[in-house]
Amino acid sequence: MSENNDSQIKQYLNKFSEWRQARKTKKEEQKPQTFSEKAWSWTKTIVGAVLVVMVINGLLIASFVVPTGSMENTVMTGDFLFVNKFVYGPSTPQVVPFLNIPLPFYKFPGMKDPEQGDVIVFIYPGDRDEIQAREFQYYLKRCVATAGDTLQIIGHKVLVNNKEFKLPEHGTYDLNVPETPAEKWLTFPAGREYTRNNYGPIRIPKKGDVINLTNENWKEWEYFIKKEGSNIEILSGKINIDDKPASKYTVKRDYCFGLGDNRDHSLDSRYWGFIPYENVVGTPIMVYWSWQSRDEYGNELGLLEKIGKIRWGRLFGFVD
Repeated sequence: MSENNDSQIKQYLNKFSEWRQARKTKKEEQKPQTFSEKAWSWTKTIVGAVLVVMVINGLLIASFVVPTGSMENTVMTGDFLFVNKFVYGPSTPQVVPFLNIPLPFYKFPGMKDPEQGDVIVFIYPGDRDEIQAREFQYYLKRCVATAGDTLQIIGHKVLVNNKEFKLPEHGTYDLNVPETPAEKWLTFPAGREYTRNNYGPIRIPKKGDVINLTNENWKEWEYFIKKEGSNIEILSGKINIDDKPASKYTVKRDYCFGLGDNRDHSLDSRYWGFIPYENVVGTPIMVYWSWQSRDEYGNELGLLEKIGKIRWGRLFGFVD
């Protein structure tokens, strides 16, 4: 019995040794031998890594670098943030990494819609008088009003449904920046002559809302309607939407209104308009890195200068 056992063990060891040798030989045979084979192997590795990053960025967590001071001191220029993309609905990849080429994407249902007070990261919907943004960009603002709300700004007081929305804890006003006469020509909607501190009242569009259109007000809504995918024009003094006479327009999507916490130094919904819910991709979780990236004149600092201006006290701080 003992000899039989010894014989079986030797057979198993021989088979295992043969299997390992065959596997080693196969790997050696598969090793790229030419430059083109090596290049193709590296290409597959890099493409695979990019695809993994794209999927993770779309579904779960993404990284965002704060480029401007419009949200100071809640977040600051040069802050690197982790962004929760699951809360408002994960999506298929929205952009090709490094190349910044936008992709058609599908957004899955989220845990919730944007709510008043949320700090939101969103795909920039474009300037006031353009149908589509010239380049793909993520913006960061605070949601102060949601679909169906009525917003008004009187002085520095923000009113939503006649109730004051107070300046967030780290927000700021700059009373040394006066309004100029030209502001009324720059704000949204075109023609209403709002200014940043005397704005509205205006209703934040909700899916199903009906907008009454006249020859006097249709220009206010021209680009809003075009961004929704319809065409609007005046022919022989009559309003036409998608080549049909119309006096009303029914809103297709839900929207919110974003303001920067640095209220007097922020280009936000007061200037370029409403943010579609579907454009909202996430909310910041924490600052994982922070340094001063620009000097007092707005010039980009060099790497060594940035290293000398790391904001150690901001690292791993949560955003609210």
